[in-house]
Amino acid sequence: MEKLWIQPLVVAVIISSIIAIRAYKRKSLDRSGAIVGFLVMSGHIAIGYRFGALLLVFFFTSSKLTKVGEEKKRSIDAEFKEGGQRNWIQVLANSGIAMVLVVILGKLTGWQDKCLDSKESSLVTCLIGGIIGHYACCNGDTWSSEIGMLSNAQPRLITTFKPVRKGTNGAVTTTGLLAAAAAGSVIGLTFVIFGLFTTECSSDVALKQLLVIPLAATAGLCGSVIDSLLGATMQFSGFCTVRNKVVAKPGPTVKKISGLSILDNNAVNLVSILLTTLITSIAFLYIF
Repeated sequence: MEKLWIQPLVVAVIISSIIAIRAYKRKSLDRSGAIVGFLVMSGHIAIGYRFGALLLVFFFTSSKLTKVGEEKKRSIDAEFKEGGQRNWIQVLANSGIAMVLVVILGKLTGWQDKCLDSKESSLVTCLIGGIIGHYACCNGDTWSSEIGMLSNAQPRLITTFKPVRKGTNGAVTTTGLLAAAAAGSVIGLTFVIFGLFTTECSSDVALKQLLVIPLAATAGLCGSVIDSLLGATMQFSGFCTVRNKVVAKPGPTVKKISGLSILDNNAVNLVSILLTTLITSIAFLYIF
């Protein structure tokens, strides 16, 4: 056990250190985000290279998209940060649940990567499904927001389908929803490709693993929709006549657009991730 653990741990620390330092220098993470990100990345990679790959694909693709069209996003987003700089709270909101599942899975499997097969272990299949759903949701929500904000299409509030201003919580576009599904499929494809090198499945089980791609695409879309529903109802959106932007807090110069001041953006993300994780884990149990 010790020999099996030490080598991946060393690799994990080296890779995570390089990425965390690079992300901090490029302002993708602030100092607290880089420290927590290093710990989370190290845990994922040390426990399973395939799970580390899911986290890194989410992080890199999301970070790249955040930097696209920064000038336009700055004019829309009242909370815009250069490089999309994320702090430790945002890092944990987007990886904390998966980190817990990955640790439990590692303990159950003896740190060995497993195929999706409920006949062999329904619990392992549920946990893997939850991890895939988690990152499909995270990736889907980010791609949907970042690409949707740049779209020329008129955003509509998901609860009423009425046209609203860009930057409104719970607003969706067709482009954004398609981006969410694409983002989920990328997570699914990553899982399948890395599995070719980290697992050995029987022929019938191996073929079934391909279903992860459409399921992850569905999870990405589902997560984005849940996030939008929560944003439209549980998160305040209003238009500030002074800043000429959509803001997330009420004020004397703010005209309400939608929602209640119950959850902030991090809480909305966390709840949508949790729900998508649960739904996906149950779906994987029955499908695999």
